[in-house]
Amino acid sequence: MTHAHSEAQEERVTKDEPVRLSREGLPGWLDPVVKAADTVEPLQLSRFLPPESGDGRQSAVLILFGEGERGPELLLMERATSLRSHAGQPSFPGGALDPEDGDPRTDGPLRAALREAEEETGLDPRGVQLFGVLPKLYIPVSSFVVTPVLGWWRTPTPVQAVDPAETARVFTVPVADLTDPRHRATTVHPSGHQGPAFLVESALVWGFTAGVIDRILHYAGWERPWDRSKQVPLDWRS
Repeated sequence: MTHAHSEAQEERVTKDEPVRLSREGLPGWLDPVVKAADTVEPLQLSRFLPPESGDGRQSAVLILFGEGERGPELLLMERATSLRSHAGQPSFPGGALDPEDGDPRTDGPLRAALREAEEETGLDPRGVQLFGVLPKLYIPVSSFVVTPVLGWWRTPTPVQAVDPAETARVFTVPVADLTDPRHRATTVHPSGHQGPAFLVESALVWGFTAGVIDRILHYAGWERPWDRSKQVPLDWRS
């Protein structure tokens, strides 16, 4: 067997291996997140839930917790301003499921979350331990049915914007900054819809991503009282 053939085979084997959730060896500070993942109901996360008809584009995002210089942190990326949807918006790595990701009802979303994170940020998925899945949510504007996949960055690897046409930058945010009341605000969409927002790392995190972070902080018991009347316009930079 040639070396090239064995390498290709190895790659295919790892791709076909089942992707499992594991809670072995997680740091203790993630316990509240694990508990929240086990107990939270869909409507406690969002009022936008997938259509009962089963319509919508199946997708997944990776909510990746790491340990940084200032303690627990989350991995985020900022979408390129040239994109058609959600341009310039900070988000979790993620995207639509591909056929090769497998069954959307089983481990398809787990594979998609890791694959998209690798494609967008360059992280090595072998250093990521998936430990939970939140209920599926819905983004009406893009008809995405999103499975939020929770991961622990057991072995961090360098990250960067892999494709500048899609990603403006990749960055981590300390959880301490996300829970700091000074960094919290409410955004008002032109449609009138209001939602939580975070002013961190010279970015305004809002929309779906901010909503999920807000609920994780709340149900993990990490939330600190903040001024909900403080409003930030979506064009805050101009």
